[in-house]
Amino acid sequence: MRRIVTTAVAIALVGGTALAAPSVAADNDRPALRESRGLDPEALLERSAEPALPALPSLEEQVDPTASETLATARRVLAGDARPTDPSATLVLRDLWMKKSELRGTERRRADALLARPTDGVSDPQGFGYTVAEAPPVCNTRLCVHYVPTGTDAPPSPDWPAQNLATMDSVWSTIVDQMGYRAPVRDGARGGSSLFDVYLKDLGGDLYGFCAGERRAKKRTASGYCVLDNDFAASQFPNGTPLDNLVVTAGHEFFHAVQYAYDYAEDPWMLESTATWMEERIASHVNDNRQYLPVSQIYAPQIPLDAFSQTNGFQYGNWVFWEYLSSRYGTRIVNKAWKQAGTLKGDGNKYSLQAIDRVLRGKGGLRKNYATYAAGNLTPAANFPEGAGYAGGRIFAGKALSKRKRSKRFATRIHHLASASYLYVPGTGLDGRRWKLALRVSGPAKRTSPSAVVVVHRVDGRRQVKLVRLGRGGDGGTKVSFDNRSVGAVSVTLVNGSTRYRCDRDTVLACGGKPLDDRLRFAVKGRVTKG
Repeated sequence: MRRIVTTAVAIALVGGTALAAPSVAADNDRPALRESRGLDPEALLERSAEPALPALPSLEEQVDPTASETLATARRVLAGDARPTDPSATLVLRDLWMKKSELRGTERRRADALLARPTDGVSDPQGFGYTVAEAPPVCNTRLCVHYVPTGTDAPPSPDWPAQNLATMDSVWSTIVDQMGYRAPVRDGARGGSSLFDVYLKDLGGDLYGFCAGERRAKKRTASGYCVLDNDFAASQFPNGTPLDNLVVTAGHEFFHAVQYAYDYAEDPWMLESTATWMEERIASHVNDNRQYLPVSQIYAPQIPLDAFSQTNGFQYGNWVFWEYLSSRYGTRIVNKAWKQAGTLKGDGNKYSLQAIDRVLRGKGGLRKNYATYAAGNLTPAANFPEGAGYAGGRIFAGKALSKRKRSKRFATRIHHLASASYLYVPGTGLDGRRWKLALRVSGPAKRTSPSAVVVVHRVDGRRQVKLVRLGRGGDGGTKVSFDNRSVGAVSVTLVNGSTRYRCDRDTVLACGGKPLDDRLRFAVKGRVTKG
């Protein structure tokens, strides 16, 4: 389900840097990347000091809640009383559906009521059912849109249900027919037929829409249905037009139904990040997913890629990771990842990070791709098709070196699948080709997948990227040009690429596991040399 990132959270994470105006994406499978505009060394050196590294438990309630806790959360969310720490309706209903067998008596009846369709009517104890008789649904050969003709749940005009049907059908055509994903699992005769059902309901402004799992099929696949707001009225949804909000929500939520045809129990960060990435395929012109950029790894690189935050929504912001992969390898790379994550015969039956590593085999693997992604985030135009419209990424600290001040060491601790970037700027007296910057990196053991990426940001806007070769102990070095006439800055991105977990530990991280390699020590020392 789509969530809104608050302005306060955005400013806090970006450090006050405003995002630039939208730009238009290339409309093809493998978009062209724009030439990097380069870094502004003086502006970067003025940025705030390195933030305190959060402990993983504070990265937002990483322990999976109990069935009773999930029920209480679902009741709040659907009643419009969601707390800032509550997850989206789609995921809390998925979790409730998966855990409802653990409930008994009144709790089980309440769970069944929450998971029921709006056509349950006034008998729904949550008050979520339609209160008047349903009108004849508007259907085609694969979809039905359900609505009521009067009352608060009614659409704003007689043609709005047909508009919803046309929008959902277009989304189906893009995702299933053109991009090659599986169609949602059929639901038997629920909703009056075997067609996929979409319900229009006044969701009150807190929810744009959601999809709910309903009936288990083979392995970990399931059928379901979707609910969309009945009108996306401007009084409730002031950002965007009703039609734009409908298109974006339809793309995001329908893809959740598609995901359930692979593995409804997949890691939550993958469910939400790929659904938000899909918005770019369906409605690139709307740019709704830019609201999540402040909580992406462009601006919050210290937060793990697989973090699932009920407060800050990092899982939505990290759609940019998939955008990075698809810009280099084509959009089918995401489809292939879901095939590897799928649970049917012939699928990979892997959890999220295993699936990604498998599809990147032969392309450098997850470790190398993640490292270059993290380094490229400093200059988004080099990483993303629309990146020229994004502000520069997060620098933790920087130092201008000169003839008099020739060295600087930076040290930090980094969580798994996270990074920290530092900047060296050639200052006074360093004009001439013989001036070099010698870099020495100290990292953790090779088995934890450390990386260091050095980027020379030239004054003409070009970038020279170099991966530092690290030994078994995690140490390595390199030397790059540091002539202030041609080099604007040198960035060093230290990367903890570890994907080692103890799985099935009831967390909401990858594989429900506990990371083995958090808060690992990294350091880099830059020293000016001549020769």
